Amino acid sequence: MSAATTTEPAATGRTPQLPPAARKAGRRSAALGGVAWIVGLAFCLPALWMVLTSLHSEADAATNPPSLAASLTLDGYRQFFGGGGGPTPWPPLINSLSASLLSTVLVLVLALPAAYALSIRRVRKWTDVMFFFLSTKMLPVVAGLLPVYLFAKNAGMLDNIWLLVILYTSMNLPIAVWMMQSFLADVPVSIIEAAQVDGARLPTVLARVVAPVAGPGIAATALICFIFSWNELLFARVLTGVVAQTAPVYLTGFVTSQGLFLAQLCAASVIVSLPVLAAGYAAQDKLVQGLSLGAVK
Repeated sequence: MSAATTTEPAATGRTPQLPPAARKAGRRSAALGGVAWIVGLAFCLPALWMVLTSLHSEADAATNPPSLAASLTLDGYRQFFGGGGGPTPWPPLINSLSASLLSTVLVLVLALPAAYALSIRRVRKWTDVMFFFLSTKMLPVVAGLLPVYLFAKNAGMLDNIWLLVILYTSMNLPIAVWMMQSFLADVPVSIIEAAQVDGARLPTVLARVVAPVAGPGIAATALICFIFSWNELLFARVLTGVVAQTAPVYLTGFVTSQGLFLAQLCAASVIVSLPVLAAGYAAQDKLVQGLSLGAVK
């Protein structure tokens, strides 16, 4: 009798029914997942359309409405890299990479001690200092364009890559200090005091104790500063010419009085976007950890 009782569910082949509340929650979760996929695809659609347009010829790219079934070609990329006898994009790309990397390194070197003083060894009225850093970003960028231009002209630094390095460093430093202050606030003070007891000075504490512990936050700050520097256009457009021309300024050259070279512009935009995408992909784990650092106590 007991054997028949134990084998009866297997003989019927019926699966246990979920409670109505669980089924409703499952349907709600599936619906939210579907909405998330739709929103994600909607955000990615412009980038995918740009990649597709870059693989079309100029005639096919200029049609209205665009043809999805047009033949694919790499002529836009060949012409971007000077295959048709045009200018080479390597100097602007190298200028953008140099200005972005150098300014990011300088920002980290300057922001780490400042954030240390505002979070771990707090100075007097540190909240006022934080507000001052934040208030520097309230000034419209275009309002400071003329004074910076006059200063660069009188100093003989127009069309100079070092001027962009200084500008990008000063523009990103307040954001870096603000971000790293919140990251360093979660560093245990006990390990810093232990290092100081062992005779470590401030540079050693910052380099060997604070920086490794706050590594994800520093990586997130560095990536954001690099993106801001790489994408900056206004100052680079006004203060540079040929020698220090950056990649965003180079992209504006595809809009001429002869018309808009849409396929070449999309191909150039794809190439210029690759360094940022590569940096984000390489540091995605650190970026997520840094941006979520301190979110859960």
